[in-house]
Amino acid sequence: MKLIFEKSVPGRKCSLLPPCDVAPVALPEGMEREAPPRLPELSETDISRHYTELNQRVHGVNCGFYPLGSCTMKYNPRIDEEMAALPGFTQIHPLAPAHTTKGCRAVLDTAKQYLCEITGMDDMTFQPAAGAHGEFTGVMLIKAYHDARGDGKRTKIIVPDSAHGTNPATANMCGYTVVNIPSAPNGCVDLEALKGVLGEDTAGLMLTNPNTVGIFDENILEITRLVHGAGGLCYYDGANLNAIMGVVRPGDMGFDCIHMNLHKTFATPHGGGGPGAGAVGCKAHLQAYLPKSATMDGGEGLQVRSFAGNFLVVVKALTYIMTLGREGIPEAAKNAVLNANYLMAGIKGTFDVAFDRTCMHEFVLDLSEYKKQTGVSALDVAKSLIDYGMHPPTMYFPLIVHEALMLEPTETESKETLDWAAEIFRQLYQLGKENPEYMHEAPHAAQIGRPDEVKASREPVLRYGF
Repeated sequence: MKLIFEKSVPGRKCSLLPPCDVAPVALPEGMEREAPPRLPELSETDISRHYTELNQRVHGVNCGFYPLGSCTMKYNPRIDEEMAALPGFTQIHPLAPAHTTKGCRAVLDTAKQYLCEITGMDDMTFQPAAGAHGEFTGVMLIKAYHDARGDGKRTKIIVPDSAHGTNPATANMCGYTVVNIPSAPNGCVDLEALKGVLGEDTAGLMLTNPNTVGIFDENILEITRLVHGAGGLCYYDGANLNAIMGVVRPGDMGFDCIHMNLHKTFATPHGGGGPGAGAVGCKAHLQAYLPKSATMDGGEGLQVRSFAGNFLVVVKALTYIMTLGREGIPEAAKNAVLNANYLMAGIKGTFDVAFDRTCMHEFVLDLSEYKKQTGVSALDVAKSLIDYGMHPPTMYFPLIVHEALMLEPTETESKETLDWAAEIFRQLYQLGKENPEYMHEAPHAAQIGRPDEVKASREPVLRYGF
């Protein structure tokens, strides 16, 4: 497929932009371009066909199965987009007079109320732009709490080895020393290891539950009790609440603050369909340190992003919550857990499951032994899935499982889709034994083959050379 620049024909044009309705302003001398910008010149037909062709080459949740573990690639209901497109939301500005923005403020207040109820928190901010930004904000709440009490000796944050990589990165960015603790053989927190690192220098613990191997830690109340007993606070990585929303609340588990990725659990778009939102909630004892919008809330409170954050993302998340309602929220969570266990059961007997027990929203395959037997790696299997029209699952994460494939089907997939996916895994299991070389070279039917990932990372081509 040619780039849009390669399809350009000098002099070809279309009229997509309306006439300018403001007086032209001359640029100051010396700021004019010496040559016109090298923009592609195409007709409207050419443009339409180009982007339609690109769309046909992209795999998203609207195209097929997307079991990207830890990411919750669920279907985003169209009603979310319709609500966010209402003129009363799109034709507004945060600096508009307060009496003209009451509806928008009601959205933020209602979303805050519902999410506090779902998480067991007392207050919430929507300022953070995404998950890692929310993480940073949450840990800064912990830091502000200790600083306000003059407790400067608390310099360490405890992070399990199964945690997402952003957890230790966040703790480090906030000025803390990261203390890594190993997981127990069952994939959960090793209580003895936790006790061994707790002390007067403990600022807090960063944890997700269910964790990254899809297991709900049965010792969670003891874990948070131990941390609180040492004077630390507990941060909940709520990037993915899909297994527990409406069923159990992090606040009731003993957590002091939480961030959530609205683009995961609450069905707003990922990535290029963004932007995102990393809502941060906290208990009452951290409420004073929660970021607030100076223009909307008044005062001199800390801001981590302009105004109220990415407002339209909150509109979409609130639409999702209100569409499901009190009954639908826990039902979605239970279906997510059911789907994950059903798919895991369908794959059993082929690739090994890292922790062979009832999972929550996701599970992890361990291909270490399979690779020893066949030479076929987790990467080979993931690339082979592309040929079958399935997006690869998360690879090589969490780090405590070697040759890991992490699958999360979400609640929006049907039994038929899960049966189809399980059958593909069974076929690849046999193919790897019979013809490993074929899988080493996969994908065979994709738009591109297997790139040199090291070269692509170290020598990226970021610019088209005219």
